[in-house]
Amino acid sequence: MKRLAVPALAGVLLFLSLASAQAVEILRWERLPLAVPLVVGQERVVFIDRNVRIGLPPGVGEHLRVQSAGGAIYLRASQPIAPTRLQLQDVESGALILLDIAAEPAKAGQAALEPVRIVEGDATASRGGAAGTSSGANPNAEDEAPREESASPSTPVRKRETPVPVVLTRYAAQNLYAPLRTVEPVAGIGRVNLRHDLALDTLLSTLPVRAQTLAAWRLEDQWVTAVRLTNTSARWLDLDPRALQGDFVAATFQHPTLGPAGQSADTTVVYLVTRGRGLADAVLPRISRVNAMVNLPPAGAAGASGIAEGANDEK
Repeated sequence: MKRLAVPALAGVLLFLSLASAQAVEILRWERLPLAVPLVVGQERVVFIDRNVRIGLPPGVGEHLRVQSAGGAIYLRASQPIAPTRLQLQDVESGALILLDIAAEPAKAGQAALEPVRIVEGDATASRGGAAGTSSGANPNAEDEAPREESASPSTPVRKRETPVPVVLTRYAAQNLYAPLRTVEPVAGIGRVNLRHDLALDTLLSTLPVRAQTLAAWRLEDQWVTAVRLTNTSARWLDLDPRALQGDFVAATFQHPTLGPAGQSADTTVVYLVTRGRGLADAVLPRISRVNAMVNLPPAGAAGASGIAEGANDEK
């Protein structure tokens, strides 16, 4: 019995040591900054299971190495860092998560810090404009598509308080012009692939401007595409949405005018909202110059055809 008890006890201790070595600290994001202490010279891993952009305060990047891959963030401090705040922004939804970090020198006999996993807390709320959400309802449900709560015909259908084009346009403008920390998260919004070489010659054909796509997002069945407009003339231009050519639900200019080419005010952005399709299928096709000679038959073929017709007439 003693010979069997010793190996069994050793196996249990080995299992516990392995379990403690692979332990992960769970942090719940409930819109309160999460404390993630660091030790100088040790790398700490933060699992977040989403694609995020990391915002660093000025000067911190010189002493903090930050890498992101596959839903994990790797933090390694080379020098002590005073308490400071990092911003993690979800690339798809724009939601922010705040981390309070501080790096201190390692102490004698101090164990390595365990990895951290960030999960959504029950109190996490998002914004995006739906009316009629009660205090006991899911706070994330305000950005979902309108749906019935039950099959009862007397149950009212929740409707979005803010129209989808307004939500999309505001979100796109904040991503392009506002600081990272001020972008309002909206559940359901996702970044979509966009052709940057899309021909937009017909978008504002009456004005001397150059148009180029920047980014696009989608919410429900509507898209918003940010298009950069650059003045190519030496005069001021007034921008009028009625001059836009295409099938758009809404169009909003970041600025009402464009300055002469070469000035700081010669560029702006227009936000184009489309329904059921992206911008590529909503703009007018480019019309090339018509060359009537392209559709004419070759001269030899035309002569041979005439001879054959004459021979048939003689018969």
